[in-house]
Amino acid sequence: MSEEKALEGIQLNERQNARLENHANLEAGDAAKGAGEQLEQAGRESSPTTRLYRRRWVIVLLFSCYSLSNSYQWIQYGIISSIFTKFYNVDAFTIDWMSMIYMLTYIPFIFPVTWLLDRKGLRIVALVATALNCVGAWVKVTSARPDLFAVTFLGQFCCSCAQVFILGMPSHIASVWFGSDEVSTACSIGVFGNQLGIAIGFLVPPILVPNVDDIDELAHHIRIMFYITAGVATLLFILVVFVFQEHPKLPPTQAQAAARSITLEQYSYVASIRRLFHNRPFILLIITYGLNVGCFYAVSTLLNRMIIFHYPGKEVDAGRIGLTIVIAGMVGSLICGMWLDRTKTYKLTTLAVYLMSLVGMIIYAATLSLGHLWVVYITAGVLGFFMTGYLPLGFEFAVELTYPESEGTSSGLLNCSAQVFGIIFTISQGKIIDAYGTLAGNIFLCVFLLIGTVMTGLIKSDLRRQNANRQATAEAERRKSGHIYGATALISKQPPASSQA
Repeated sequence: MSEEKALEGIQLNERQNARLENHANLEAGDAAKGAGEQLEQAGRESSPTTRLYRRRWVIVLLFSCYSLSNSYQWIQYGIISSIFTKFYNVDAFTIDWMSMIYMLTYIPFIFPVTWLLDRKGLRIVALVATALNCVGAWVKVTSARPDLFAVTFLGQFCCSCAQVFILGMPSHIASVWFGSDEVSTACSIGVFGNQLGIAIGFLVPPILVPNVDDIDELAHHIRIMFYITAGVATLLFILVVFVFQEHPKLPPTQAQAAARSITLEQYSYVASIRRLFHNRPFILLIITYGLNVGCFYAVSTLLNRMIIFHYPGKEVDAGRIGLTIVIAGMVGSLICGMWLDRTKTYKLTTLAVYLMSLVGMIIYAATLSLGHLWVVYITAGVLGFFMTGYLPLGFEFAVELTYPESEGTSSGLLNCSAQVFGIIFTISQGKIIDAYGTLAGNIFLCVFLLIGTVMTGLIKSDLRRQNANRQATAEAERRKSGHIYGATALISKQPPASSQA
């Protein structure tokens, strides 16, 4: 009997020990699970979740479309300047100002617009841009009479104000919506719309508005062109109202997540401008970008005058040559954007394209007066491929050099420089052409492109955005691996089952 009781006592002790051991194991498991959850939460807090949305392509394409509408209106007077001088009874220099007003308006308004972008966001800027573009287009509809040049100038001024809200946005949209491996391509698509608008501006006005002597018939053709432009601008404004979105719910990159974490109270627009002007590589880029794009603005504005100078009565060919310049540039922009996303060789690519822009300008200047239009088409295409292809390179290189400053601010300063040089080059080259001919005017631009090429070689390649993305990715990987070891360490610190018993 005593042996049976002893056996029962032994069995009872074994069952109690088993229960205690199970309890200890469960507590250790709970501790490990809790530790894992804590580490995972810490990882999420330190490395925010990122995501790419399909809607990003809709946003950048919609932006490209309303940028197209605005840039088309920039060049629609200049490419048929001889027709508008006759219709409104003004001189060629006055019609040149229909293009240069875009450049002049940009300079004083870019700083308040970039401040508005930082404070109110991308959607407000898009709404204001499309609204002004739409209003300007409809004002022009009412100006198709020879005595209403002031009204058509007012409409062009409204469109030039809209351009201030458009020109520097491609790099900002790319950073806010796209991943680090596609920002350059997205920026190229944004610039693509602007270039396509210029291309259509070179092509369509000479077709819609033939050079006829009857003023009433000419007014009819001009009015039709203005109505088509206003209808497209109105449609794009409606689409922006209902489709355009401020930013994705989750950021596309770790660098963008870090930029979002900066509150308005922490951000100072004036301090940001001050830091940018103390950034020596960026200052060099501002100057070189302005020289290159300013030359493009001058060539585009004066193209009709240069072609007619050597090939009288070839207004349609002047438009087609302009189209060739821009179409080649669009191809160059996309190729350069994809190349940057693949290689990240920002300085080398920018320098190579800048040098080839100089070579293209020299060849174009040397062949313009040979008397063969087919040669001009080819040399103009080579010039456009590199000179227009440079535009997205400058935007993306600026973002790299200035991160984490606002993309809108850095792009705005680049474009401000381009407008200043564009006005100087357009007026100066126009005067040189009138006095000495087209060759002297184009050599004038070649000199400044040479200066820009040398200065581009002096820019230090400090790719801050790429470095930030690499560091954030490495930190996320480190914390992810630390999650496993951290949980194991916490389990090992649990007291043994016997001590809890």
